[in-house]
Amino acid sequence: MANEVRVDKWLWAMRIFKTRTISTEACKKGRVTVNEDPNPTKPARLVKVGDVVHVRKPPVTYSFKVLAVTENRLGAKLVPQYLENVTPQEQYDLLDVVKISGFVDRRKGLGRPTKREGRDLARFTDTYASDDGWDFDFDSLDDEENL
Repeated sequence: MANEVRVDKWLWAMRIFKTRTISTEACKKGRVTVNEDPNPTKPARLVKVGDVVHVRKPPVTYSFKVLAVTENRLGAKLVPQYLENVTPQEQYDLLDVVKISGFVDRRKGLGRPTKREGRDLARFTDTYASDDGWDFDFDSLDDEENL
């Protein structure tokens, strides 16, 4: 087993990103740093045991301590043997706040209606469009005005 491995491979192998391409793009966009280094990490940067990898997936920055390295993708049950999640609780609290505010701040009238809103609208129009006792005959109104 190697002592060091590329950071993009390690992130993919640890199932932090779904594909290695996405992992590489995250590194290129500056969303991955290693050991509090202020400079963005390049995909080819080598990580070793003891390094702390910070991954920014807005709005949260996750932190993982490297316990072991591997280039091969692992099963989800084996991942805890290779990394330790050291993300501060404040980051998870921030995620909760964003989830809650997403529902509270939803602006009505923008975009397409949801499935539920569409069903409610169809139910409303079907209920009131059928014989509801209101029968307007605009031709008869015109005839009455001419009298």
